[in-house]
Amino acid sequence: MNYYCHRCNIFDGSWVYDNTHPLYNSAGCPFIRQQFDCQRNGRPDKLYLKYRWQPAACNLPGFNAIDFLHRYYGKRILFVGDSLSLNQWQSLTCMLHAAVPKAKYFLSQKPPIYVFHLLDYKLEIMMQWHQFLVDVDTEKIGRVLKLDSIKGGDAWKGMDLLVFDSWHWWFYRPPQQPWDYIQVGNNVYRDMDRIKAFKFALQTWARWVDSDVDPMKTKVFYQGISPSHYYGREWGKPQGNCTGETHPLSKDMSFAPKSIGVELVRSVLSGMRNPPYFLDISLLSQLRPDAHPAAYVNPQHNGGDCTHWCLAGLPDTWNQLLYTILIYN
Repeated sequence: MNYYCHRCNIFDGSWVYDNTHPLYNSAGCPFIRQQFDCQRNGRPDKLYLKYRWQPAACNLPGFNAIDFLHRYYGKRILFVGDSLSLNQWQSLTCMLHAAVPKAKYFLSQKPPIYVFHLLDYKLEIMMQWHQFLVDVDTEKIGRVLKLDSIKGGDAWKGMDLLVFDSWHWWFYRPPQQPWDYIQVGNNVYRDMDRIKAFKFALQTWARWVDSDVDPMKTKVFYQGISPSHYYGREWGKPQGNCTGETHPLSKDMSFAPKSIGVELVRSVLSGMRNPPYFLDISLLSQLRPDAHPAAYVNPQHNGGDCTHWCLAGLPDTWNQLLYTILIYN
C-alpha cells in the first residue's frame, strides 16, 4: 500500500496491534491534566495503548514531531471548542514535548484560555474554551445564547492553524446547561430544537470562516464528532458502559447509529466558499470504547468518564491524521 494520497480515505480502516505504540510515555509529559492521565491515576491495563489506526487503502506517515516543529516555527495554532478540543490540544502538546524534552516552554492553563509556548521554536499552541462557537452574552434576562452572533471570532483572527469543535454541549439540560435563553435576530426563545440550533450556529460560524479567514495564511479544520460510550448495547454488551473495556472493536461489532452531527457538519461545510478540512474522527473513535478514562479519571477511581480519552491514547491518532493532511495538502 502507498502512503496517504488524495484518493485514499484515511478515516476508513481498522485498529491493529503495534508494539511500537504509544507515541510517548504519559509519565514524561509533566503538564498532562489529571483527567486524561489514566496510567498515573492507576489504570492497571496497558493494551489500549498498543493500537495503531490502519487505513484500508494506504499507510499513514508516522508523526514526525521535528518536522512539525520546523513547519510551524514562529507560528500560532489555536483549538476552539469544548473539553474534546482540550483533549486534542493536550495530546499535541505532549507529542511535541516528547520529541524535544529539553526545549524551554511556557505553560498557562487559566480557563477559558490554555497556552503552550515552545520558546525555542517560537511556536504557540493554544486552546480557547468556546463550546458553542457562537456567543453567550449575559443580559438583564439572563445568559443568552445568540445563534447569529460570533463576536468571539475576533480572537481567532491571524492564526496559522485553527481547529474547531462543537457538539456535546448543545444537548445539556439544566443545571449543566450554561444559558437561559436562545436568541435568533430579535426573537428570544426559552428553548428550541437543539439540532436546529446547532445547525443555525454552525452556519453562522461558516459565514465567519468564509468572510474573516484568509485561506492563504490560515488552515482551518473541523474536528468532527467524538463519540461517547455509555451504552454497552451499542457494541453488543447487554449492560454497562466503557468501564472494563480493554480492546478496540471491529467495524462489524459496533451497532451505534451514525451521529446526525456528522452529516450536519458535512452539509454545512459543503456549502462554504472556503470549506475547512473535516477531521472525520467519528468512526475510528467509535471503535474505541477501551480508550476512555472510565473510573481512572482521577486517583480515587470514583468517576465514570466515557466521553473523554486517555493520554497517551486516541487523540494522538487524531493529531497524526491532522499532521497527515497538513503535509499532503
